[in-house]
Amino acid sequence: MKKALEGIKVVDLTSALSGPFCTMMLADYGADVLKIEPLHGDQCRTWGPIDEKSGESGFYCYVNRNKKGATLNLKSEKGKQMFYDLVKDADILVENYRGGVTKKLGIDYETVKKINPSIIYASCSGFGQYGPLTHRACYDIVAQAMGGMVNLTGFKDTDPVKVGPSVADHVSGIYLTVGVLAALHHRDMTGEGQQVDVSMFDTIFSLLENALVNYTMAGEISQRNGNIDPSIAPFDIFPCKDGFTALGVGNDRLFDTFCHTIGHEELLSDPRYETNDLRCKNYLPELQELIRGWCMEHTKKEIEYIMDEAGIPCGPVLDVKEAIEHPHTQAREMMVHCEHPTAGDLYFQGCVTKMSETPGVVETPSPLLGEHNREIFGLTEEEEAQLKEEGVI
Repeated sequence: MKKALEGIKVVDLTSALSGPFCTMMLADYGADVLKIEPLHGDQCRTWGPIDEKSGESGFYCYVNRNKKGATLNLKSEKGKQMFYDLVKDADILVENYRGGVTKKLGIDYETVKKINPSIIYASCSGFGQYGPLTHRACYDIVAQAMGGMVNLTGFKDTDPVKVGPSVADHVSGIYLTVGVLAALHHRDMTGEGQQVDVSMFDTIFSLLENALVNYTMAGEISQRNGNIDPSIAPFDIFPCKDGFTALGVGNDRLFDTFCHTIGHEELLSDPRYETNDLRCKNYLPELQELIRGWCMEHTKKEIEYIMDEAGIPCGPVLDVKEAIEHPHTQAREMMVHCEHPTAGDLYFQGCVTKMSETPGVVETPSPLLGEHNREIFGLTEEEEAQLKEEGVI
């Protein structure tokens, strides 16, 4: 099977989530990703869930599939030289150290591009490669907080809430992947390499959408508003007989259909709901309560069927088990099996981007610590043993 990124060599110095998520996507579409870990391993090898029999982290296994793995002590001179040899013919290097760390280690872009001028050097950090906070350490929760997202998440009468999944990490990884592929295209046309710089702080800030323009255009500082969208109404999550359901009535045409569907045509002649802008201003409390009342008379499945027939965007609130087992999840190959040498059968997310000629695929499990030392560095068994004794690998 042809692969979109076949023949592309990636040196992966990343750990945790944002960087590994980027290199996972590159590996899923055929890039030869060489994951280089410190001697003690990537920090996320200790993140749960941990398989009781093997001690392997399910988290690590998911984001490091399809990669080969080696260990290397970059603080040793011999390890540094082995790294320099590795990047001589690499197409891409990906790292997510805190700002300034690569320079201290002697593996920064300025150093690496002297060895390989055409390399794409991709950096993902909490606060980027320049700016007053570039030196700071960061995890997803910090980026969400400082980027403005936590203050917008939750209900008015509650404390601010972090978005559940690690959106700063995941979306930063996606942005980094886009940057890498754009830089790769530029290099194909010009031969010129470059550094790609993505900040988790910038990522969250870029996702604030209407909260930013509410301030720059209207001078309003948006606050927590629960499940209500400030730009569209009705656009909310409603309780029903057996759970919750999400409804998105995104324009005037849909609102007309929606009113007929729920048997409340009188809403169409109410001047408070004449336009989407007016519906947003007048959604609370009457319109929300009316829709809640209708939903409470029906089950999730009933509402889903009624709204689907009417062409109105709607979906039940599913838990993880329900989402995994949903027929559409299965039909879209969004859950795949992968056999790990010590953890056994792993079952996790498949490839999101479907490509007709060069589809992504999960072929190999995440590497054991140092599993491919000999292959990646071209070592004999004796050389590997000697370097281990010296604390280089």
